[in-house]
Amino acid sequence: MSKLGFIGVGIMGGPMAANLQKGGHELFVCDVTKVPDALIEGGAVVCATPAEVAKASEMVFTMLPNTPDVGKVLFGENGVAEGLTPGKIVIDHSSIAPKETREYAAKINELGCEYIDAPVSGGDVGAQAGTLAIMCGGNQDAFDRARSAIECMGKNVTLVGPNGIGQMTKICNQIIVGNTIEAVAEALLLAAKAGADPRKVHEALAGGWADSLVFQNHGKRMIERNFEPGGRIELHRKDLNLALTEAYALGVPLPNTATTHALWNACVGAGGRAWDHSAIVKALEAMTGFEIGDEV
Repeated sequence: MSKLGFIGVGIMGGPMAANLQKGGHELFVCDVTKVPDALIEGGAVVCATPAEVAKASEMVFTMLPNTPDVGKVLFGENGVAEGLTPGKIVIDHSSIAPKETREYAAKINELGCEYIDAPVSGGDVGAQAGTLAIMCGGNQDAFDRARSAIECMGKNVTLVGPNGIGQMTKICNQIIVGNTIEAVAEALLLAAKAGADPRKVHEALAGGWADSLVFQNHGKRMIERNFEPGGRIELHRKDLNLALTEAYALGVPLPNTATTHALWNACVGAGGRAWDHSAIVKALEAMTGFEIGDEV
């Protein structure tokens, strides 16, 4: 049993922390909002600051919304850095910018500690089931030491390269997922406008080359008009903004990604910042003047 810290126990971080508990680890947690009762009932110690979490823990996990949030939690007043002692490991599961990730890692290394960027894919369902794909950036020794704990939360845990490469891999994941969601929205909207029952189209395409987890889960959401968030538009839009920023710096064209990003911008403009990312279909519907559920 290890003493582990977890900062950011929301939609994703809460169940991830719970799976660390199920793995037999002692947990120290901190969040700007209320810590879930289930974690406390499971024995988690609630700390007042990130620094307190770091002092009590051998490894500190973070799951936060954006790059500045991670920087503040790590290096702000009463931040993680103030509670670290040499030999500890910081594992960041947030999806943030690769450049800042490398900077954060260097600062943590200067304290005699290791840093692993370990963003995840699989959504809240994967977080709850402990089946996340976790893509890691860091050195082999730190990864080997942290792997057994990380594997409490994921079924596919991979060291991809040095610090920053875990985040770049997540960006690639988000490009594929985001553009696939947009393609599913186009297809189902076209089918519905042509007079087909989108439910029957969804059923007919299952098992073929068009099938995927995105098609199954997000297509179902579009048809059922269920846009309560698993993955929020504001967060996926942020990830595609990171993709476009990296692509600009490297001179890599991402035309489809730019379109998907623009459609999510339209959703945000319509008040959909907190909609599930499958609600991209609403932007296409607005341009078409037709919703999937409408009768032709």
